[in-house]
Amino acid sequence: MQPIPRKLTIHQKAVLIQVLLAFPGQEVGVYYCASASDAPGYAQDFLTIFKAIGWKVNEEAMSESLSDEFTGLAFVATGPDSLPPVAEALRDVLRIYEIEVGTLYDPSCNMRSSGFILSVGPPNFER
Repeated sequence: MQPIPRKLTIHQKAVLIQVLLAFPGQEVGVYYCASASDAPGYAQDFLTIFKAIGWKVNEEAMSESLSDEFTGLAFVATGPDSLPPVAEALRDVLRIYEIEVGTLYDPSCNMRSSGFILSVGPPNFER
């Protein structure tokens, strides 16, 4: 039996848009793990939301993730306490839907302090 691909529902997308509209002008990158069959589509869900609210999306970031060492969703940060408030708000909304977001630390991460990277890894059941 094939696992159900991850995707955001229309309701989840609408709620995310409403919450994230409170943070105009953000910069975001979206990465995904190419070895997870549903990761590109799931990453596209988030990319669509970010573009719909007018955020600056790093188009070049829509590529393979920085690491295959995690499962699910993760923020990429330069270090502890470096996530901007918008990333924390996104994490809180996703938790309502029992979608957890981890944090990967990469000191070479190349985002502005007000921006963030969302990385989509393989689902937990593929590991």
